[in-house]
Amino acid sequence: MSETPSADRVSFVTIDEGRDGQRLDNFLITHLKGVPRSRIYRIIRSGEVRVNKKRAKQTTRLANGDIVRVPPIRTAESEAPPKVSDALAERLSRTLIYEDEYLFIFNKPAGLAVHGGSGVSLGLIEALRVLYPEERELELVHRLDRDTSGCIMVARRRSFLRRLQRLMQQGGVEKRYWLLCQGFKGKERRIEAPLLKLMQGNERVVRVSREGKPSITDFRLLERLGGVSLVEATLGTGRTHQIRVHSQFGGFALLGDDKYGNDQGDRLLGELGVRRLCLHAHSLTFRHPLSEQRVRVEAPLDEDFESILAALRRRSRS
Repeated sequence: MSETPSADRVSFVTIDEGRDGQRLDNFLITHLKGVPRSRIYRIIRSGEVRVNKKRAKQTTRLANGDIVRVPPIRTAESEAPPKVSDALAERLSRTLIYEDEYLFIFNKPAGLAVHGGSGVSLGLIEALRVLYPEERELELVHRLDRDTSGCIMVARRRSFLRRLQRLMQQGGVEKRYWLLCQGFKGKERRIEAPLLKLMQGNERVVRVSREGKPSITDFRLLERLGGVSLVEATLGTGRTHQIRVHSQFGGFALLGDDKYGNDQGDRLLGELGVRRLCLHAHSLTFRHPLSEQRVRVEAPLDEDFESILAALRRRSRS
């Protein structure tokens, strides 16, 4: 029997089929609406949250029939849903590039976080839950950095979310990104360098380290634009900030990357009068887990990325 969260007593939640396979932190974020993520991670680390009477990690996968102990905690269940501006609603309606009974794929705008938290009150998934109130099981399938534009998958059924995430873990989803960089040599490069996540103060950074997780990115030249290259990156693994760190490690940092870029790239974008991280999730290709049909989706470049490309082409011709 499931209980709703309470501010003054412990509650116990029995996991049903709809939540089978979901990560503990993602379950709690949905279950404890309005509670800051930092608080949720803190109660997991402290052991106040238990799964089948045992301590668990935030990455623990829940199974059908598991019993989750939720400590007394005040939620914002009764509060009004977050406000989505008319401009954001209209923008998101234009970025839907694929839809079927089980899945949405959006062309996420640069600058929009995929979820709220860390000073961001409203992210893509929260906005979509407001705009599609009839969709009660919307979940992000994967993530994109806030300043990266392009293809992002949102599952409409939790059972389908698990199928698609298993497919991704097995390498069945091909993700291709377009990026602008300086210093790319040759036509193709593979960067195979382990990546380690670290915290520097309140900021998360990723570094190449022998202690990190194995990570592979394949880079292919698309176009030379003077001293800048338009390059396609195909992910062999899906680590945090992988393309940005591998590009930096390979000596061809991305233009507009505040965390892993360089002054030269910043100066060039300043001259062009457009500022953004030049990274775009261009395409997704996979075999649909239910219909088994091949799905390939491409996300058009946004206006800022296109204007940077156009300016670079003009400069390279002059």
